[in-house]
Order: sequence, then structure tokens, then C-alpha cells
Amino acid sequence: IAENDHDLLRFYLPPEARWGVVNGRQTHQWPLDDRGRSTRPRDIGEHLTRAVRLVVRQNPSLSGVIDLVDFASERNGERDLNPAKLSDVVETFSDSRYRLGLADVQPDFLGRAYEYLLRKFAEGSGQSAGEFFTPTEVGFLMAHLMRPRPGEDCHDCACGSAGLLVKLQLVARELDPTSRVPLKLCGQELQAEGYAVAHMNAIIHDMEAQIARGDTMINPKFKTASGQIATHDIVVANPMWNQPFSPDLFANDPFDRFRTRGGITTGKGDWAWLQHTLACLNERGRAAVVLDTGAMTRGSGARHEDRERNIRKWFVEHDLVDGVILLPDNLFYNTSAAGIIVVVSKRKPAARKDKIVLLNASRRLRKGRPKNYFPEEDIRPLAAAFAKGEPIEGEVAVITRDQAEKADYNLSPSRWVGQVDTVAQRPIREIIAKMRRLDDEAREVDAQLAKMLAKLQ
Repeated sequence: IAENDHDLLRFYLPPEARWGVVNGRQTHQWPLDDRGRSTRPRDIGEHLTRAVRLVVRQNPSLSGVIDLVDFASERNGERDLNPAKLSDVVETFSDSRYRLGLADVQPDFLGRAYEYLLRKFAEGSGQSAGEFFTPTEVGFLMAHLMRPRPGEDCHDCACGSAGLLVKLQLVARELDPTSRVPLKLCGQELQAEGYAVAHMNAIIHDMEAQIARGDTMINPKFKTASGQIATHDIVVANPMWNQPFSPDLFANDPFDRFRTRGGITTGKGDWAWLQHTLACLNERGRAAVVLDTGAMTRGSGARHEDRERNIRKWFVEHDLVDGVILLPDNLFYNTSAAGIIVVVSKRKPAARKDKIVLLNASRRLRKGRPKNYFPEEDIRPLAAAFAKGEPIEGEVAVITRDQAEKADYNLSPSRWVGQVDTVAQRPIREIIAKMRRLDDEAREVDAQLAKMLAKLQ
């Protein structure tokens, strides 16, 4: 039935592109060309290239996603990818021990494997990979902060590999395992490579996600029928930190995202991303956005007028900042600096009105190579502490709008949350006794040294 009606399938694979034909285990009747010659590929490189192009022809949504590589490309008369090595790879994944079909592995295995490969690529590539990959534990923390509910509309305006969207769906399933209603996922990505990786990430995790390519600031792709920016229940994002923008872009914005939401910023675009995020939220929307720590402090206490500080003030006065979380340093792949998660809410619970929860997660740091991390077992307790919104010495502070105003809108958690000294304190008597023992040892060493020196006279 499916062979006659491809619309019954999410993706249709033509016979030439099926794994059994690619690895040679199954025979295929290759047609003849106009000159009566067989169209059978000469080697595995040609076969793989033809296979992915045939798949794209049958599934146009995969264009620009799986057909970026020509496995038979040549330079200077030599193949870029050795056919023999490609054959070895195909043979490896044809071995029953390494099969990756849904009948062979757990449903989420491919997704976890893909996430692992993305992380390893990010660790090896550093600066470039950081543009599209957010550390796994940060993504899961953001998802637990948002607590997505079945059917909610979720958006990432700088989606990279779509990892944050995928984690929202994974956490939604964890929170409500009986629900069969998926989240509505959509994201926008500027780079072609990120766009392709985002599509594949959703497919491999067996999720539906609408990914658009383009510059979010200049041309946001998700709009209503009337041309206004579409709004969502949840927005998550990890945009480029301290991104420079031309002030003209903000001043002449056709969607009026900036002037009416705290004013037009200059220089660094961190708060411009938050202004755009706010424009993307519906009346009950909430958001979690990763930014540079300086976004919470720049301009506070300055003698001159500072536009970033003024935007922070506007967000606080409109009771939109639910909280700020300071992350450990050296987590991200394109910087060693610590980041923050800014949580925005357009419908705070009554108990959190005119309050801001500040959580300092920096002490959760674990040293790693090449990057630090915080353990998986810390993610849920951190999210729970934030949701509870009660002070915890050394980790959580809750400030009022008046306190924020008196601090000139410095919202850095490190400004408000002191670090608890975790070193065990000893009794004074024990310390004095040890000092006396050390003094005695020092006098003994001095006496021995004096005797040695006396012999040299």
C-alpha cells in the first residue's frame, strides 16, 4: 500500500536507497539509460550520492539537509572519500552487532548517539561548534525550568542544532509520560550547516519540528497571516553573546520589537535578543535565554546614561524578569566565560509578583576536559530550587523590585548570593595547639640549621 501511496509515510525511501541494496545484500534491477547501458553505480561513493539525491527527490523537505555531501567528489584526479573506506563503514553498520534500526536499539538510542557526536564535535572544534551547540546539561536545565506541557507551542529564535527544542520535548515526555500530544516545535537558524543539523536532530529523535533558515533580527520567518511576529507559549534560545548590531536595525524595525520594549540598545545585542524573545511570547508565555553575564550588570552604577541598563529597568518595572541563573565557568565551547540563563515570564504566579529569583549555580561546577560541566543529578534540584523561589544560603536569593532599583538594576546572582564556605571549621583550641607544635618544630629546624652552619665557619 505504501509503495502506491507515499503520503502514508513520513519519509519514503526509493528501492535504490534502501540499506539492503546499498550494502549489496539485496539485488536490484537497475534500469538502462538511453544508450542501453546499465545505470548501476560504479562504486559505493556513487551509490550513496545517488541514494541521498533520490531520497530528497521523493522527500523535498530533506533538501539541503542530507544532500550536502557528494560521496563521489574528486579533486586532482583523486576521490575525496576513499571508496574502500566507505565500503568498510557500510559493512560495519550492516553487521548485526552494530545495526541501528528501531528493531535493534532502544527508541531514544539514535538521539542520544547523535547528541554524543555533536558534543564530541563541539569539543574538537571549539569556537565554530559553539555557534550551534549548547552544552547538554544547560539545555536540560532550561527545559526543566520551562516545564513544558503537552501541546504547547515552543520556539527557538537562534536554534543551532535544535538541541534546546529537542530537550523541551524529552522533558515534556518525562513530566507526562502518558500523554501522546507532542509539543509544537519551531526554530530559526542562520547558518546552512546548523539548519541541516537541526533538521537531522529532530528526525533522529523522531520529532516533528519546523525549522526555517534566515536572520532572525532582519527577517523573522515565523509570522502570522497579518505579517506580525507569531507568538508562542515557550521560547528558548542561546544566541551569540555580545553580538554587534547596527543601531539603525533597531531604530527602523518594521515589527517595532525594541522601541516599545525598553528602548533601542547600542553596541552589544544581548538585550535586543531578550526584546525579540518578549515579542515572541503570547500572553501566558515564558522564556529561558542564555546570555553573557555582563548583560545583567553593564551600565549599573554608571554616571552616564546607559541603554542596556535602561532596558533592564524597563523589564524589571514591568515585572517580566522571573529570575537569573549564574552558570559555572568554562561550560560553553566558544568561550571560557560563565554564562547566565535569564528567565522571562508574562504571567508570574501571585507569590512571585514583583520578585526576582537569583540562583548562583557556580558552585555546582565539576572540572572536565576540555570543558567543565555540572552533573546530571544536579539539574532537577536546581530547577526545583528555582521553581520554589525561596532563599537558600549560598545558592538562592529572592529580591524585590525595590531592591533591584536600589542596586541600579544590577541583576547578577553573584551580586546577591554569597558563597558558603564549605571548609569545615576546627575548634580554636585545636588550632592553637597545632600552631604551638609547628613553632616547636620550627625552633628544632632552626637549631639543626645553626649547628650545620657552625661547622662551615
